[in-house]
Amino acid sequence: MPELPEVEVTRLSFANHIADAQVLSVQMGKALRWPLGCDPDDLQGRRILAVRRRGKYLLIDLDRGMLLLHLGMSGSLSFASRLPPAGVHDHFEMVTTRGTLRLHDPRRFGAVVYADSENAPQARKLLGKLGMEPLSDDFDFARFHAGLKLRKAAIKQVLLAGDVVVGVGNIYASEALFMAGIRPTVSAMRVSRPRALKLHAAIREVLARAVAKGGSTLRDFSSTNGENGYFQLEAMVYGREGEPCRVCGTPIKSIRQGQRSTFFCPQCQKP
Repeated sequence: MPELPEVEVTRLSFANHIADAQVLSVQMGKALRWPLGCDPDDLQGRRILAVRRRGKYLLIDLDRGMLLLHLGMSGSLSFASRLPPAGVHDHFEMVTTRGTLRLHDPRRFGAVVYADSENAPQARKLLGKLGMEPLSDDFDFARFHAGLKLRKAAIKQVLLAGDVVVGVGNIYASEALFMAGIRPTVSAMRVSRPRALKLHAAIREVLARAVAKGGSTLRDFSSTNGENGYFQLEAMVYGREGEPCRVCGTPIKSIRQGQRSTFFCPQCQKP
């Protein structure tokens, strides 16, 4: 599943190019996770103001209303002045005066949803419970630490939940916990203030570095112009079970948490 860095890389790859474009037409393919919420023809003639991100959602601001776009498990976007004919797995296509934006989603867990504004019920349902943005000034340490103190669950599961801090997915949670020296199985409420401070900084650093590297391409992720990400090549623990820790040489371990693989160094990450 594309995580926050991949979504941000996707946004950066087309946001400036599509800004100020006028929508010429919108075509929908097979049903996605949620319905569009309006007649596609109603979007014709609207102007695209900007493309923002909230967690793993792309927010396409229009002069009237907005589109909330989620890539789901396997979705990817393409944007170009000319694209080949739509294929069987292309389920949303918006033709504009500056190019065509297309959602390719073989598993159809992604979505494109129209809302009148960010305060509309459709938007609030999707965005209302999201935690702080880790790459913005909104990521306040005091609120972060206070949020951890309210949770008994394992720290990695709390990071993945997205209600304390948003967008720290499986890869980057493992990497941030390694950088902070925290075992992923530790109860969030047991993380001391000094360790939480390290984790707060590690989350920022790992995600920012991942964006700079173009995200992680484990299967089929690429930006809208087809470029792969390379963060996975420098991962400290993720995907490295049995390999020596890059810091201490101890073999990296893997466990299952919430049906997801977790990677950690038993020497560098303390319980």
